[in-house]
Amino acid sequence: MAKKNAFYAQSGGVTAVINASACGLIETARKHKDIIGKVYAGRNGIIGALTEDLIDTSKESAKAIAALRHTPSGAFGSCRYKLKGLEENKAQYERLIEVFKAHNIGYFFYNGGGDSADTCLKVSQLSEKLGYPIQAIHVPKTVDNDLPITDTCPGFGSVAKYIAVSTREASFDVASMAKTSTKVFVLEVMGRHAGWIAAAGGLASDADCELPIVILFPEVTFNQEKFLAKVDELVKKFGYCSVVVSEGVKSADGKFLADQGLKDAFGHAQLGGVAPVVANIVREGLGLKYHWGVADYLQRAARHIASKTDVDQAYAMGKAAVEYALKGHNAVMPTIERLSDAPYKWKVGMAPLAKVANVEKMMPKNFITKDGFGITEKCRAYLAPLIKGEDYPPYKNGLPSYVRLKNVAVAKKLEEEFKV
Repeated sequence: MAKKNAFYAQSGGVTAVINASACGLIETARKHKDIIGKVYAGRNGIIGALTEDLIDTSKESAKAIAALRHTPSGAFGSCRYKLKGLEENKAQYERLIEVFKAHNIGYFFYNGGGDSADTCLKVSQLSEKLGYPIQAIHVPKTVDNDLPITDTCPGFGSVAKYIAVSTREASFDVASMAKTSTKVFVLEVMGRHAGWIAAAGGLASDADCELPIVILFPEVTFNQEKFLAKVDELVKKFGYCSVVVSEGVKSADGKFLADQGLKDAFGHAQLGGVAPVVANIVREGLGLKYHWGVADYLQRAARHIASKTDVDQAYAMGKAAVEYALKGHNAVMPTIERLSDAPYKWKVGMAPLAKVANVEKMMPKNFITKDGFGITEKCRAYLAPLIKGEDYPPYKNGLPSYVRLKNVAVAKKLEEEFKV
């Protein structure tokens, strides 16, 4: 087998463990130097490939690469940029081939969510359509947990842990203040169409620590009257309650409660700000004092409280991506297959990208309680193992010690520049 270099890039919203996947991928590639030459990372995702802005990861020490396992965010920069179809913009694909040829790249690893899976699938088709041999493997990542086939998505378990812990801690705070002050706390979490992250808030309450929690899912149409009745019921019983609301909650007219009227690079509605909307509904409808908060970047950046299960799975996905490429696979994604809930057991599987790209995995109906405001025991059994285990980063002077790579640029070989 002719020795080829590899291209790796991170795409979409970063997570607390996406660098663990990068670590698994680069460390595994380094063990097969007879087949895979260097791993070049794209600076800011696929844009790095189009603009020939590559990073030579061989310039990083083994210690620095190993430290990626406990470092949050995207070490090489990410992007929200979706390739158009080959027929729509052939120039993009011709440019990719030019860059790949110039740098002897035969392996393409793209680490991201649903839109990234679509990009990876399109790149995998270069061999057939434009006559350039490339093996494209998608490395799963998304805090939204909405990729199909895989049991869970790296990045989700740590966000779920953060939200479950935050909901429990905030609920304790509200309980202590409820007699004379705040009676309702509203926490806004990510989740455009799928309520997986919001569901994690339900883990805050269990048999050993019962807490009054209301969850608002994107899958359940928001009914103001029923919502206020539920909050009123819990406040009268407990003296307070916490509300976990997904950013993607919609009203009966099908509109997002927090639609700002803006679009992101993928054409999705730019969301954010549903917490104050819901809090105001509570104030006007029940006259209760409230506080609200938005988890935003905090939930996906919180490596200090990452789930060990999540870290291990993220690393395994990066490792498996290289192993599948070495076996000759193309247009596939390594997956996590659950073998049992208790004890929790899983293994690495594989899915064809044609069945992953542009498919969203929603919350099953039997994961949401009949009243639409909580999680069922079936959902709890699914979520609980994903947040288990602690994998603390090293600390220095009271703060987590994260690595900052040198990110040495690869010398450009093409004269023509490409604008994106």
